[in-house]
Amino acid sequence: MEEKIARRAHAMPFGTEILADGVLFRLWAPGALSVDLALEQEGGTCIFTPMARTGNGWYRHVSPRAAAGSAYRFRIDGQLLVPDPVSRSQLADVHGPSVVIDPRTFPWLDSSWRGRPWEEAVVYELHTGAFSPAGDFAGVTGKLDYLADLGVTAVELMPVADFPGSRNWGYDGALLFAPDRIYGSPDDLKMLVQEAHARNLMVILDVVCNHFGPEGNYLHVYAGSAFFDARRQTPWGAALNFDGEMSATVRRFFVDNVLYWLEEFHLDGLRFDAVHAIIDDSATHILEEIAMAVRNGPGRHRHIHLILENDDNQSRYLQEKQGSVSRLYNAQWNDDFHHCCHVLLTGERDGYYRDYACHPLQLLGRCLTEGFAYQGEVSGYRSYRPRGERSSHLPPAAFVCFLQNHDQTGNRAFGERLGQLVAERQLLMATALFLLAPSPPLLFMGEEFGATTPFLYFGNFAQDLANLVAEGRRREFSRLPRFADPAERERIPDPGDPGTFLRSRLDWREAESDRGRRHAGLYRGLLALRRREIVPRFAGRWKGRACSTLIGTGGLRVRWLTEDMEWLEVLVNFSNVALTCPADRGGRVLFALPSLDDRNRAPAELLPLSIVWRLQSRGEQGNG
Repeated sequence: MEEKIARRAHAMPFGTEILADGVLFRLWAPGALSVDLALEQEGGTCIFTPMARTGNGWYRHVSPRAAAGSAYRFRIDGQLLVPDPVSRSQLADVHGPSVVIDPRTFPWLDSSWRGRPWEEAVVYELHTGAFSPAGDFAGVTGKLDYLADLGVTAVELMPVADFPGSRNWGYDGALLFAPDRIYGSPDDLKMLVQEAHARNLMVILDVVCNHFGPEGNYLHVYAGSAFFDARRQTPWGAALNFDGEMSATVRRFFVDNVLYWLEEFHLDGLRFDAVHAIIDDSATHILEEIAMAVRNGPGRHRHIHLILENDDNQSRYLQEKQGSVSRLYNAQWNDDFHHCCHVLLTGERDGYYRDYACHPLQLLGRCLTEGFAYQGEVSGYRSYRPRGERSSHLPPAAFVCFLQNHDQTGNRAFGERLGQLVAERQLLMATALFLLAPSPPLLFMGEEFGATTPFLYFGNFAQDLANLVAEGRRREFSRLPRFADPAERERIPDPGDPGTFLRSRLDWREAESDRGRRHAGLYRGLLALRRREIVPRFAGRWKGRACSTLIGTGGLRVRWLTEDMEWLEVLVNFSNVALTCPADRGGRVLFALPSLDDRNRAPAELLPLSIVWRLQSRGEQGNG
């Protein structure tokens, strides 16, 4: 049956709106004395028209001269030309003119798409510029068949909001409604989403609601203290004003930004970066307001998934389901799981790894059975303050587990991937652990074929700012003993060097090598096994029964009670010595590394650097 064409646009009180008699322009500029609309003409000239002040800091004007495709800016107090903070597209960089976009011109052909349940999520995180040789949305679209065949169900894009220059991780966005022109047009991103849906793939976008980038954001000029709260500071400067005077418009800005991506681009979910840096003492936290706007809006009609990065381990936002709809947020990235595995695999114990150095196996068992390792315990790395909230009542689906991601790779001085830090046997054992655990797994681009290209921190700021960024990054690493020597710090790649970005691009020739094919084959097989054996057993209501026990000094046994009252069990040995396994009555082996001769018997001995996944029926449950 042929799909009906759908036209999608998100209505909001900001930015532009195409009317029958022209284009409506709106700007919230409570710090400005006057605002003029500047329509760009050929040859670089502008037609300036005063905008009417309508109260509470708002300015508006309907221009019959403007239409879709028109370039425009706003002139503040007769002097400064600025882009539209709700620009849907930029003509050039973040400092230049914005472009009027008619979102209803894109012909959507996925009207029957309702998304996929979160329990089916296998997330693949990628950076649009570094993922493909083309470095754009079309390059990602061209790899969708590959990702679907791998067993991925959700493509997660690192932030694409317009940033200064030609390369950036994306967390320095200045215009939060405009896909960066380096990656393509808004229609190119919509085509990526549409083609993903045609392959039963979800698309999730990483967004930033806690700060703007250090270059290209002019809100501080004409919205000033109404948009920002200089009394409160974050790692990126003044906090956003979510709870002070005139904060209602700031809150609406971010709520509409979320709804805009979900409705106008038909995305399936959003990942919210570093929400622990959001400061809001309102009766209703901005995170709750955003979630409820989604659940009462587009989330009423299709699966929409909201994922947090929250270093404070606040389980309050990860509510269990009511009926078939998540009340607040579906899941959170589980950095604790990564840190435990990293310490066990690499032996590194500096920086934030110090909090996991004493009892990494016990903490890993807690992650696998309860979610967070830190649920209110004191963190030495965080100045001996309590960290986290109780999470043992939450289902495994509330925690996204990973061995690599952009942060844990890119925040290393030299961007090394895990495969460059540990032996292949260790890497494959840990891969089998996180891909078959009940929690949704996240892959970082290229890990499935054992990519050796680093993922470095890169940007393209104006020169003075670029120098400060490079100096700041080297100063940050000076706290680590291995970078105490200034000469060693000088080896850290300069984020502003174009070569730093180019080195971070995937080399797809590696995927065609014998090693690359072997790695990808393991991932493909494990994800097929996950889809067949794991997902159906944890798709219902979580029974809340899981337990972990240590095996000797380097082994761990973890068990989960499934929907069918079976026990899913993993036995894993991180040590270099064989360990005696617990005596149990049979069970079916799902996967073993190294492989077992008899898949209907539990091994009597757990070999060094090995893992066994098995399933026990009710008659074989032992003492679990």
